Amino acid sequence: MAKKPPVVDSSYSHIASKKLRTELNRHTTQASRAKALQDDAAMLLANEVGKIEVEGEMERSWRIGQNEIVQGAGQEAARGRRECKLDGGPYRLRYTRNGRHLAIAGRTGHVATFDWMTGILHSELQLQETCRDITFLHDQSHYAVAQKKYVFIYDRDGVELHCLKSHIEPTRLEFLPYHWLLASVGNSGHLKYQDTSTGQLLVEHRTKLGASTAMTQSLHNAVIHLGHQNGCVTLWTPNFPHPAVQLLAHMGPVLSVSVDPSQGGRYMATAGRDGTVKVWDCRNWKGAVRDWTLRNGSDVELEWSAKGALAVASGSGVNIYTRPSIQTPTYTNTPPPLYLTHPIPNRPLTSVRFAPFQDILTIGHAAGLSSIIVPGAGEPNFDSSEADPFENKRARREKEVKALLDKIQPDLITLDPEFVGSLAPPSKLTTTADAKLADTPFARLSRLERLKVSGKADETEENSEDDNGKKISREERERRRQRGKGKSLKRYLRKQRKNVVDPAAVAIRKKLEKQREEKLRVRREVKSEESRKTSALDRFKRAPS
Repeated sequence: MAKKPPVVDSSYSHIASKKLRTELNRHTTQASRAKALQDDAAMLLANEVGKIEVEGEMERSWRIGQNEIVQGAGQEAARGRRECKLDGGPYRLRYTRNGRHLAIAGRTGHVATFDWMTGILHSELQLQETCRDITFLHDQSHYAVAQKKYVFIYDRDGVELHCLKSHIEPTRLEFLPYHWLLASVGNSGHLKYQDTSTGQLLVEHRTKLGASTAMTQSLHNAVIHLGHQNGCVTLWTPNFPHPAVQLLAHMGPVLSVSVDPSQGGRYMATAGRDGTVKVWDCRNWKGAVRDWTLRNGSDVELEWSAKGALAVASGSGVNIYTRPSIQTPTYTNTPPPLYLTHPIPNRPLTSVRFAPFQDILTIGHAAGLSSIIVPGAGEPNFDSSEADPFENKRARREKEVKALLDKIQPDLITLDPEFVGSLAPPSKLTTTADAKLADTPFARLSRLERLKVSGKADETEENSEDDNGKKISREERERRRQRGKGKSLKRYLRKQRKNVVDPAAVAIRKKLEKQREEKLRVRREVKSEESRKTSALDRFKRAPS
C-alpha cells in the first residue's frame, strides 16, 4: 500500500493573493513529499559492499579460487564467471556506463558489441585491419574504433557513420560523457578532442613526447592522463596547450595509467616497463604513496574498480589489491597484501575492465575474454538518473536529450572542478601604496603607476613641480619629458651602460650638468628682475655697459 503524503500545516492565510497562496502550498507539499521519499529510499538502499572474510589468522583470501567463489555466490552473481575463446586476439574491451553492454576489438580486426547479461549480439565486424582500441560514445547506440589509420564511428548495427581523418594512427580512445568529447592520442604524439554533438575538431595538442600507448580519464574532473615513452605522465585539459601536470613516474616507458573513481580521482596508479607499479596522490604530487616491483613487468595493465580495488594484469595472471593497504605510505617497495589472484596462461594480457555495478572483472587476452568474480569490487547501488542498467528505449532517448541540454562546456575542465560557483580570492598584487588606489586593478592604473608597481619607473627624474614650487600638470610633464630627446649627446648617453665607468661619458654628463645649472641661474636672475617694483623714472636709467 502506497504511503500517503504528509499533511501540510502551513496555510499561508496571511497572503491576500489566492493564486500565490495556492502556489506556495503546492511547493510546500512537494518538498515534504520529496523528503519522505528520500528517507524511504535511504532505507531501501540496504546493499553494502562485502569482501571475502577469512575465519582464521593463518588463512588468506588469495588462496580462494574462482570455483569456490562461484559455489558460494548467488545464482545471479555466478553467471558473471565466463570464458570466451576467440580467434582475433589479443582483445581490448570497454563497458557502457550502465554496465549492460560490452564492446570488444581484436588486434586483427574482429569487432563486436553485445549485451553481456542476456548474450544478445548487436553487431559483429571483420574489418581486416589493425584495431588498437574501442570505446562507446554517449550510449550503446554508437561506438568508435581506433583502426590502423583513422578513427571510425559505427552505429549499433555496425554501419559505418563517420571517418575521422583528423585522428591519424590512433592508439587509445576516451570519451568524456558530460562534455560529449572524444579524445584520442596517436603515434604522432598529438592529443585531439572531437566534439561528437557538433562534429567539430575542438582542439589539437602537441605533446612533444612521442607516441603514447597509455591513456585514461579522471571521472571526477574529466582530465586526460597520458603515459609516455620517456617515463613521464602528463595531465591535459582542452583549454591549455601545455600539460597541467607533468611528472617523471618511471625510469622506462609507461605501460598503463588508471585513476581511482571511488574517492573523487584522488589516487592514480601507473605501471612502467621497469617492472614497477606506483600509486600517486593527485593532491600534492610529492612522490609515490606506494610502489612495488612485479615479477614479470613486460606487459602490465591497470584498472581501478568503483570501490577502490586495483587490478594488476601482468605476465600470466591478474592480482587484485584493495584499500587501505594500497594507499598506505611505506618506506619499502614491498607489494601490498594480496586480495585475490587468478592465473591466465594466454599471453599477453592486453586489457582489464571492471563491470559497473557488478563484482566482475573482464580480462582481454590473446585467446579471447575471461570474466572473474571479485567480491566487493562493484558499486551495489546505482542512480537511475545517471546510469540505469534496466532502462528501456524511451528512457534512453529521454536521457540522451537531457544529456545534450546539460552538456558542459570544455572550458570548465580543470584540475579543481570545485572552483565553479566559488568566490574569487583577493589579489595578492599590491598595486600602489596609496590607500585610495589600493583596490584599483592593475589593468586600470596609469602608465606611470604600472611602472612603479613593476619597479621600472625612473623616480630620480620625476619632478612634479617647477622652479617656483608650482604643480605641473601631467600633460606638461610629458611635453617637457619629450623635449630634447633627439639630441646626439643624450642619445650617446642613453646607449652607454650604467654599470660601466667611461671617462668620456662622465665628462659629457658634467658638461650637461654645468649647462643646466647656468640656465637655471639665468632664469632665476630674470625672474628676480621682473619681480622688482617698477617706477616711471626707470626709463631714464642707463643700460649697463
